[in-house]
Amino acid sequence: MIFSGLTRLLGFIFRIWLSRTIGAEALGVYQISFSVFMVLLTLVSSGLPLIVSRLTAKFTTNKDKKTENKIVTTALLLALFISVIISVLVIILNKPISHIFADENCIIILLVLLPALVFSSIYSTLRGNLWGKNNYLACCSSELFEQVMRIVVCMILLSGLFPAITGEIGAALSLTIACVLSCTFVLVWYLKSGGRFNKPEKAQYVEVLKTSSPITFMRVASSLIQPVIALIIPLRLVSAGYTNAQALSLYGIASGMTLPLLFIPMAIIGSLSFALVPDLASAKAKHDEKYISSRVTTSIVFSMFVAFLITPLFIGVGEQIGVFFYDNATSGILLSTAAWIIIPLCLTNISSSILNAVGLELKSFKNYILGAIIMLVCIWFLPKYVGINSLIWAMGGCFTTSAILNIRMLKKQVCPSLRIGKYFIKFTLITIPVIALCSFVGGLLNYVLPLFFNLAITCIIGATFFVLLCLVFNIFEFHTVLVWVKRNNPIKLTKRNKKV
Repeated sequence: MIFSGLTRLLGFIFRIWLSRTIGAEALGVYQISFSVFMVLLTLVSSGLPLIVSRLTAKFTTNKDKKTENKIVTTALLLALFISVIISVLVIILNKPISHIFADENCIIILLVLLPALVFSSIYSTLRGNLWGKNNYLACCSSELFEQVMRIVVCMILLSGLFPAITGEIGAALSLTIACVLSCTFVLVWYLKSGGRFNKPEKAQYVEVLKTSSPITFMRVASSLIQPVIALIIPLRLVSAGYTNAQALSLYGIASGMTLPLLFIPMAIIGSLSFALVPDLASAKAKHDEKYISSRVTTSIVFSMFVAFLITPLFIGVGEQIGVFFYDNATSGILLSTAAWIIIPLCLTNISSSILNAVGLELKSFKNYILGAIIMLVCIWFLPKYVGINSLIWAMGGCFTTSAILNIRMLKKQVCPSLRIGKYFIKFTLITIPVIALCSFVGGLLNYVLPLFFNLAITCIIGATFFVLLCLVFNIFEFHTVLVWVKRNNPIKLTKRNKKV
């Protein structure tokens, strides 16, 4: 969680710097190309790494090192094959592909990103093995390393030393170079930790493809939605009366400034999801249904706690946050309007991870498709009436649908005793006074304090008030928290492990 938080914080700061350096319109052009690249990347870095992680946890539990190495080799060869084929096809068909973009620079950015696709296929597969072994230090440090390298390289490229490199090209090239370096980093760590490459059997290719395909299709569908949105939203805004520059600028603000803020809680929820996959896979191999049920319930409730903690802060002082980070009031207004999306977003993320961990990835995929249909309908029809806010309603509808269906599936097939309705109601009731408090304090301090201190004090007061209300509403007991902290004291755990 610490590594993930630091990585996302650096990425967030980098995004602020990038938006200020290259401007909203250039950022919008980059985001369009990057969203297409993410679709291609998803084909090689979604289903395969997750399956490698799940099978690694299984074979580690059964102490079958040889089969584990074969699975890693199988997934690596498949990922490399797919990534190379995709890269060749994009290069050959670059002219036809360029016609789907609103800006001619988009295809150049996509071509610059292609080497990152090949190296990411190696990186993600090997990282999946380390993930399955619960080697979180290796997994998280590799992400942090990649983020740092990208920031350093991008700042060098856009420093003025290379006048021929434009802002959006520099951003793309920095990502490619960072992927090469992070791939080398993970490969060295994999070999150093005892990982090897063994010749796989033909049946293992079928097994890996069969189990990873539903997850890959779901992630591809999710990633495919992004370039579709990137192409449709500007076009629909233009048809609603905006100029092309205004449409690209609004989309750049929404996707490059507002949405990264909404995904801040994913630093915590993503860490929890990351740890759940090998944990639940190992528990399933041991047929420990009681443990699985307990982990599912506590994980969902904790995810709701994080989501409802952040949401009222963003609603209350969202506009000030946009001004502080981006010097852009529009991004802050969008943040206040879109903050409610955090709740279904967190629930969708954690519930999908649980379904994938216990082998219900196909069910999760079907649920997402239903949500995606709602999203596409919204982004096509709503821009005429609500402008760029249509993106907010589209994402909210998608995540809400997926979250409800996922939780229903978990209750039906994984955890029949799952009861989270009362927690949701309590969290919702708590959120209302916290929003009012944050709005009042933020508005009051705005006249007497600089913006930084205003936001810091307001958010601290709001978060503290939220936690106190959780105690009053008996969502969790303070005594229980103290017992958990005492049991998980790192010093005592170290001493206990030494005794064992």
